[in-house]
Amino acid sequence: MAPRKRGGGGHGVSFFFCCFQSSDHPEITYRLREDFALQAMEPALPLPSYDELDAMFSELVDELDLTEKHREAMFALPAEKKWQIYCSKKKEQEETKSATSWPEYYIDQLNSMAARKTLLALEKEEEEERNKTIESLKTALRTQPMRFVTRFIDLDGLTCILNFLKSMDYETTESQIHTSLIGCIKALMNNSQGRAHVLSHSESINIIAQSLATENVKTKVAVLEIMGAVCLVPGGHKKILEAMLHYQKFSCERTRFQTLLNDLDKSTGRYKDEVSLKTAIMSFINAVLSQGAGEASLEFRVHLRYEFLMLGIQPIIDKLRSHENSTLDRHLDYFEMLRNDDELTLSRRFESIHIDTKSATQVFELVRKKLAHTDAYPHYMSILHHCLLMPHKRSGNTVQYWLLLDRIVQQMVLQNDKGHDPDVTPLENFNVKNVVRMLVNENEVKQWKEQAEKMRKDHHELQQKLEKKERECDAKTQEKEEMMQTLNKMKEKLEREMGEHKLVKLQVSEMTARLHDLSTRQIASVPGGPPIPGPLGGPLLPPPPGMDYRDIDDSKVFKILDLVDIEKTFSAYQRQQDFFMVNNCKQKEAEDDALSSKKVKELSVIDGRRAQNCNILLSRLKVSNEEIKRAILTMDEQEDLPKDMLEQMMKFVPEKCDVDLLEEHKHELDRMAKADRFLYEMSRINHYQQRLQSLYFKKKFAERISEIKPKVEALTKASKEVLHSRNLKQLLEVVLAFGNYMNKGQRGNAYGFKISSLNKIADTKSSIDKNITLLHYLITILEKKYSKVMLFSEELQNVPEAAKVNMTELEKEINHLRSGLKSVESELEFQKKRPQEYGDKFVSVVSQFITVASFSFSDVEDSLSEAKELFLKAVKHFGEDADKMQPDEFFGIFDQFLQSFAEARQENENMRRRKEEEERRARMEAQLKEQREKERKARKAKENGEDNGGEFDDLVSALRSGEVFDKDLSKMKRNRKRINSQTSDSGRERPITKLNF
Repeated sequence: MAPRKRGGGGHGVSFFFCCFQSSDHPEITYRLREDFALQAMEPALPLPSYDELDAMFSELVDELDLTEKHREAMFALPAEKKWQIYCSKKKEQEETKSATSWPEYYIDQLNSMAARKTLLALEKEEEEERNKTIESLKTALRTQPMRFVTRFIDLDGLTCILNFLKSMDYETTESQIHTSLIGCIKALMNNSQGRAHVLSHSESINIIAQSLATENVKTKVAVLEIMGAVCLVPGGHKKILEAMLHYQKFSCERTRFQTLLNDLDKSTGRYKDEVSLKTAIMSFINAVLSQGAGEASLEFRVHLRYEFLMLGIQPIIDKLRSHENSTLDRHLDYFEMLRNDDELTLSRRFESIHIDTKSATQVFELVRKKLAHTDAYPHYMSILHHCLLMPHKRSGNTVQYWLLLDRIVQQMVLQNDKGHDPDVTPLENFNVKNVVRMLVNENEVKQWKEQAEKMRKDHHELQQKLEKKERECDAKTQEKEEMMQTLNKMKEKLEREMGEHKLVKLQVSEMTARLHDLSTRQIASVPGGPPIPGPLGGPLLPPPPGMDYRDIDDSKVFKILDLVDIEKTFSAYQRQQDFFMVNNCKQKEAEDDALSSKKVKELSVIDGRRAQNCNILLSRLKVSNEEIKRAILTMDEQEDLPKDMLEQMMKFVPEKCDVDLLEEHKHELDRMAKADRFLYEMSRINHYQQRLQSLYFKKKFAERISEIKPKVEALTKASKEVLHSRNLKQLLEVVLAFGNYMNKGQRGNAYGFKISSLNKIADTKSSIDKNITLLHYLITILEKKYSKVMLFSEELQNVPEAAKVNMTELEKEINHLRSGLKSVESELEFQKKRPQEYGDKFVSVVSQFITVASFSFSDVEDSLSEAKELFLKAVKHFGEDADKMQPDEFFGIFDQFLQSFAEARQENENMRRRKEEEERRARMEAQLKEQREKERKARKAKENGEDNGGEFDDLVSALRSGEVFDKDLSKMKRNRKRINSQTSDSGRERPITKLNF
């Protein structure tokens, strides 16, 4: 098989290989854009040295991805011709340097086209433009230099094509766009690197196989040619079997290859398309049968061919002879001759010339003779006996039992000594559960479904009741737990106060005894003296405010740091400005002004809009006025009123004018509108507004306490963390050493610094690389010299939460709770003084609530006082003004530094990875260069020895024409003649042109 000339870069490699058709070296020409005349081109640049020219020309030839034969011809050219070719190619690349010469352009176009999945909304011009773009990509993959293909692969262009194929709708599937996309994959596989990339992709062959579902003949032919050629590539045969199994599931086929046999038997009405499709199918079937495991395994070929024969391929082949097409007949002959050859080989195993596989009796006799007088014969008889007992009804799904048995036997026949199976279908992908499922009686299934539906309805009703009970139970449980916690805390507090009281009482008694002794002795008073002098002669003074840096010694840091490297990296100090961005968020609320129409017969005396909003509230509550009244009086023991509904109810408290109007019409209670009736009923409750407010406060109290407590705890823990963190102290020591060294001669030899300076470290940039800051450098030093300090963020885990705490808002929330608690206590005192109505549980419930809530509030107040003390201590420790510094500002400095530190650390890691990636790429380029050299040698060896089809296009062409099977076909013809000559005298020969199957 003669290899085809393969396209290279620019206008194609054929542009260059005109020079190989004669001994004379022609002039290199190029086509002008104006008049398209061919003119000789003279290189504008002088001829370089031979070594430089060879290196440049070798790079150009590598980009063309030529065969070894063509490479040798290129390198055999004179230096002047090489230089002309090089200059011509480079000039051509400069002229075509447009957006369409970059893979990024095509990938963006593919992604945008895939996003717009349907063609229904597209004009005809737009559809043609899309197809033109894809055709341009196909041409570029064939003609552009190797770096274009490599870049396309690196940018994951294949995945973009496959995603497009997966997301196509029906119109796109049947259009020319589908065919062009398959052509792009074929063009990519025509390159050695692209072919390896497609075959290594986990889904590529499966997605290509999915394109068989189209009715477009050209697309089907292109897919079958690719898949048939993949069978000829090492490792490709099994991928094709897996792809066909995938297509079986994708198209819901009963068996695999079913669609292929349907297309092989179906008539399209157009002779050219029909012959083209049937030729492609037969070439694919022959490749599947004869390649991969079929090259050496008779069992595999017989097994796989039997699958086609069961689908009725033999009658179809007989019918296809009527087309009288030489190429198609060539593939049909190969199929039948390969089958005949395998049948003869199989018959020799049984010492027979012919095996009529259509006859069950003859097959049984052959197996019986083979197993007779062997240890396997009893088991063979056992199998036959049990087959008699298997279900054999014509109706039903008894075929599943026989299918399972068939698959088990196939698995046993095909697997080799190591247990490997060359096929992917038999048992491993067979769902045994399907067989078991057939055992279930359909009537029983129907009964189960009815019972399940009834149980589902009952379950739904019970679920609704259970949810209501769970809400009540949760509320009671929460109250009980809060009460127990409060009682435990009260008990501990009382015990602590009793102990303190006893201690104070003891101290008072001791002081009383001492005073009594002093009065009896009548000690004279002593006049006051001068103050006690300090160690330097003056009075003792409190320590100056600010952080105590006496424990920090930056001199020992200088011994560890590489000061020369610091001075080299940061040669000048840059002042940086702090920028703050304040985002103001505004919220607007809109009210619906639409008013509902009033019913004629209903009496409504309140405002229309107010009545409409009240009706909306009542419809959402879904409880009657009596239930609301009972809930108010009992402080909602049954949890009928959610918190959000209570908040809305507080907006509809009856006002005095409403009450007066409603009292005037109380004799017309039955005619009152729903909203009026609700307001009237609520106005009859004594102190309704105060009760409602108390109930809402009671329900919201635990939630508000739970919101305040984490803030107070975060403030307390964060203050302790910054005070006691050893790693933070070590970090500040290193930062101080950096600052003193970098500021020597100006502001050096400092004993401390403001903590706000921490966030200015990230603004100090290196004089060598502006992307590197002092913070990046600091992290590098810490990782090398002070690895434990890198864990300082783990010691400051509560700082981010503390940075969100605003002391003013926190105190405002505390004051709001305090005033609300006082209001509830006042209402409790009022209700205690008046007689209790039947069902009114306000006094008992609220008294219990006040006891628990007062202690919880007191506990929060104490925690806040402790948090304030610790915060002031932390602020003074770091030398800040305690009167001006707020928690969000103080801890915000540390939080910002933690974030900057983490980001800079990640950037350092990214820079390290980029550096490693660059080194890895350099190694890969070296390996790629070495691999190309190996491939070059391998191609040379193939050309000198066996020829397996060359490039992918050559494989497809050879498969289409049947040339790939010529060698096997000739061998089978010789064997057939030899067998005919040996058996001509025996008279026992049977014609083998067609098989009785």
